[in-house]
Amino acid sequence: MSRPTRVLAEGFHFGEGPRWHEGRLWFSDFYSRTIRSVDLAGDHRIELELDDQPSGLGWMPDGSLLFVSMRKRQVWRRHLDGSLALHADLGPLTAHLCNDMVVDSEGRAYVGNFGFDLDHELSTRGVASVLADHPKANVVLVQPDGSVSVGAPDMSFPNGTVITPDGKTLIVGETLGARLTAFAIGEGGALSRRRVWADTMPRVPDGIALDAEGAIWIANPLAPECARIAEGGAVLEVVSTGEMPCYACMLGGPEGRHLFMLCAPSSDAGVASSAAKGVVLVAEVDSPRAGRP
Repeated sequence: MSRPTRVLAEGFHFGEGPRWHEGRLWFSDFYSRTIRSVDLAGDHRIELELDDQPSGLGWMPDGSLLFVSMRKRQVWRRHLDGSLALHADLGPLTAHLCNDMVVDSEGRAYVGNFGFDLDHELSTRGVASVLADHPKANVVLVQPDGSVSVGAPDMSFPNGTVITPDGKTLIVGETLGARLTAFAIGEGGALSRRRVWADTMPRVPDGIALDAEGAIWIANPLAPECARIAEGGAVLEVVSTGEMPCYACMLGGPEGRHLFMLCAPSSDAGVASSAAKGVVLVAEVDSPRAGRP
C-alpha cells in the first residue's frame, strides 16, 4: 500500500529543482518565472521573480543562492545583500535548455541540459522513439569562480543529480537513458570511472533524492509515482502521486524524513504554462535525507 500524501502547496505551474533549506522547501516554477518556498505548515511565498525560466537551485558556502537560468543557459547568483549577478555562462557547452543542478560543499556546481527541443520531438515522434534515439548532452562542471568545463559528455538528458555524503560520488539521473549513472569525484571536481548505478526502465528518472540507506528516490515523469531504487535497480518502494506525473522530489523536514514530490498534469510547455495546476505533495518516509542537495 502506498504511503499517505497530502497537498502542501498549489497555485503554481510547473515545479522543479526542490531543495530543503533553512526550514523551507525551495523550488522553481518554470512558467511563472519565479523561485518559491513553502514550509511544512503550508506557508507558500515567492522568493524571486525573474526574466527567465529558473530550474536547478543550490547554495554557495557563504549562503548565497545559485540558480539555473534555463533559456539563457546560465547560472546566476543572488548575493546575501539581494543583488543578482551572472555566475557562469554555460552556452558554449550546452544545447537548448539547461535544467537541474547540484552544488557541492566547496561551491562547485554540476549542471545538466536538454540537448535538444524535447517538447517538439515528443510531439512529432512520441516517447518510445525519443527514448530510443536522441542527441546526447554534457554535464557541465562550474567552478566556484564561475569557470566552466565539460564534467561528463555523451549523457542522455542529464537531469536530477546527487552527491554522496562522503563527497566522493556523483549520481546523475539520465532521463532518456532510463538509468542512474555514477561517477567518482576527483581533484577539482573532475568526474571519472563512469558506471551504471541502476537501470530504472520502465521508469525514467527526472528529479532524484538520496537517503541515508544509500537508496535513491526518483520522480517518474511517465507515471503518477515516486519510486525508491536501490543500487543495482531493485525497486524498494513506490509512492503514488494520484492523477499527476511526478517530475521532481526532495527529502527534507526537521528530521529529513519528509518526501516532497512536485507534480503537474504535463511537462509540455504549452500545457503546463496555460494553467496553474502544479502541486507539491508530501509523505513521511523511514530513511532520512543524505548527501547533497
